[in-house]
Amino acid sequence: MKTWLTREIMGNELWRVLVLLAGVLGGLMIGRAARYFFERASAFQAGREKHVRGAMLHALGKAAVPVLFIWGLILGLNTLVLAERFAAWVASGLDVLGILAVGYILYALIDVVDAALLGWAGRSDSKLNDMLVPMVSKSLRVTLVVLVLAQVAQALSDKPVSSILAGLGIGSLAVALAAKDTVANFFGSLVILADKPFELGERVKIGAVEGTVEALGFRSTRIRTRDGHLITYPNGELANQTIENIGKRPFIRRTANLPLRRDMTAEAVGKAVEIARELLANHEGMRPNYPPRVFFNEFKEDSLNLVIIYWYHPGDYWQHMVFAEKLNLELLSRLQAAGIELAYPTQTVRMVKE
Repeated sequence: MKTWLTREIMGNELWRVLVLLAGVLGGLMIGRAARYFFERASAFQAGREKHVRGAMLHALGKAAVPVLFIWGLILGLNTLVLAERFAAWVASGLDVLGILAVGYILYALIDVVDAALLGWAGRSDSKLNDMLVPMVSKSLRVTLVVLVLAQVAQALSDKPVSSILAGLGIGSLAVALAAKDTVANFFGSLVILADKPFELGERVKIGAVEGTVEALGFRSTRIRTRDGHLITYPNGELANQTIENIGKRPFIRRTANLPLRRDMTAEAVGKAVEIARELLANHEGMRPNYPPRVFFNEFKEDSLNLVIIYWYHPGDYWQHMVFAEKLNLELLSRLQAAGIELAYPTQTVRMVKE
């Protein structure tokens, strides 16, 4: 038995090769078992609404197979006797695999930060906090990837990270990354998050663009118009724009002009004013400090004008449209019943006979 295990294969005793295979296969099998256990435990914690614990167990389960495979491979390779010309390469490779394993675990554990931030955002009334979560998550992941790559470069070159960055011209890279537009957009997103001029799902008007806020990122904000078009605003520009937040309006103010025929009597005009005031008295959506206003305010070329002003609460557009339609139909019916006719645009043409 001893002779069989000590038989050499490519310069290594058979038992060393078997340890390598056992490390790889054992890492895979233990990893799959660990993943199953962590996923079951994660589902159990999620059912108890322990979302942070569930996220941690899920992250560990996600990392179990690749990480344990890498560690099993490292264990197996360390038992092999390698030629001097290959030993340094394998040692560097093992260092890289170890860095990747640790990096993968940390990358998966960022899901725990996501779960904690989502729980915090869920306790807040601000929908803008919901947009902050993916921004923080992306930042952590990008930072971690950069650090892992720097450590990998250090392991491969056997030089300090600072020397590697200097050799790659990190100064030029920093200048490129810190270009004016990039910095402006980044700080613009911070200004928007601090000022909170809008929240996710609110309707806003920026210049000639009006739509619903869909997402806020570090570089840009996306707004969906009613036509279905997706408008992308760089945050650097958006932070300097005048933002009209339609979604935060407490009411809708409507001003309507009602043109009456120019030849109507004063009594008929007064009756029309009375009808409009009666319909708007204590109307749906009215607040005592915003009473409706109806006046005969102007003589026009082809009509006598009544101006109708009212404030509808809350500021829900479609809810107001239902009320406006009902009001218009009732007003038209009452005017017709009273024999009051609306004016139509007219034009007088005088023909001179020569």
